[in-house]
Parts: sequence; C-alpha cells; structure tokens
Amino acid sequence: MDTVQQIAPGEYETTVVITNELGLHARPAALVAKTAQRFSAEVTLHADDKRVDAKSILDILSLAAGKGTSLIVRGKGHDAEECLKTIADLIRVQFQEESA
Repeated sequence: MDTVQQIAPGEYETTVVITNELGLHARPAALVAKTAQRFSAEVTLHADDKRVDAKSILDILSLAAGKGTSLIVRGKGHDAEECLKTIADLIRVQFQEESA
C-alpha cells in the first residue's frame, strides 16, 4: 500500500490511506507540510479530483481527508523518493497520535 514507485525519471508516486480517527486535521496537515518542506522535491497530494501542494497546510486542509480517505502522494525531484517514503511513514503511524 505505501510502496513508492517510480513513474518517470525523477518522478515517484505512492498511495496511502488515512487511518487515524480524526483524519487529516490541522495537526497532521502541519506535520505533512513541515515534512515535505524539508525536501527540495515538488510534492503533491491527490484525493478524488483535487490536487494540492503538500508543502501548504491550507492546501492540505482543503482536501477534508477523513478516516479512510485514500491519497496519492506524488513527487518530482532528486529527493522525491525519500520524501514520499517519509510522508507515507508519517501517515502509516497515524501522525503519532495516540488512540483515544
């Protein structure tokens, strides 16, 4: 599910599912954006017919991605593969939020 695949030279993609109870709310959106900003790669999140900049908290929040939402994460650049793996891991561990 969170395997990063090369789709073109220097371009990568992975699919992740939001599994935490509150979905991609403000705190996780900030974590994703801050993580993406650590890399020089251009990174986007895709849900349904929307595509947003993964380095923008407001863009991420506009996805309104609740629990169970499938997101495609795409990256382009020399460190895109590492960036996507890092974001996928963050989502896989439910943004390190503890279960209530």
